[in-house]
Amino acid sequence: MANIAQPGQKQPASPDTTGHEWDGIAEYNNPLPRWWLYGLYATIVWAFGYWIAYPAWPLVSGYTGGVLGYSQRATVLDEVEAVRRERDARGQAQLASATVAEIRADPALLRLALATGKAAFGDNCAACHGTSATGRAGYPNLQDDDWLWGGTAEEIERTVRYGARSGHGEARVGDMPAFGRDGVLSRAEVEAVASYVLALSGKPGVAGANPGKGAEVFAGNCAGCHGERGAGNPEMGAPNLADPIWLYGSSPEQVVATVTNGRKGVMPAWEDRLDPATIKSLAVYVHGLGGGK
Repeated sequence: MANIAQPGQKQPASPDTTGHEWDGIAEYNNPLPRWWLYGLYATIVWAFGYWIAYPAWPLVSGYTGGVLGYSQRATVLDEVEAVRRERDARGQAQLASATVAEIRADPALLRLALATGKAAFGDNCAACHGTSATGRAGYPNLQDDDWLWGGTAEEIERTVRYGARSGHGEARVGDMPAFGRDGVLSRAEVEAVASYVLALSGKPGVAGANPGKGAEVFAGNCAGCHGERGAGNPEMGAPNLADPIWLYGSSPEQVVATVTNGRKGVMPAWEDRLDPATIKSLAVYVHGLGGGK
């Protein structure tokens, strides 16, 4: 509808239209407000800047990285890692302050200790005891229930912490004399006592040796450490000679060599190499392998 000037008013100019008209209604061609246009231009400039600065365009095998190299995925992973480190730090502090018994009684701490101990075992212990802790000649199997110094978690912790014959003031110490090399026993007596201890575990002895004589030699020279029946003494690190487990081998030749030259295996003291939380975790892990008492 045409604009009609009222009395005393100036006749308005005909409005600019787009030329479109529907049912008598014309579409005006009024310009957009300048603030709106400037906002639109700013968003266009921002879009081009974003494409240059940040990852934006997909490629065949990836995407454009942008000059800032920003990655939301990397940022999230960094934040997750920071939380994990903070949680681990709290957990390690709890492990360090708790006793081995307290760790084993707390399911959350136990899980953390087992994970920490497994990693520490692979890094520090597997070279001697094997990756599966089954040991080899001269290095004990940690999965059986035969323990030189005791197999409770607390006893294992002490052994790990101070070692055996390591030079540490609190180390486990238990030396077997070189009975043959030092002339304490004759060759015949060595073979006889070797045959006797092999018979304790049901194994054949040295051919031609006298087991009866061996029993006398054992009572006079070995029973003080290994016990009258050869069952061993964890307080002295003396192994049980009446079971089928032999650290240095159970052939007659190997047992004769042990009696002749003695055995003085060494385990390092880990107190100055590993932190308290890791030592306790190792003790819990080794105890949990199946042979702990």
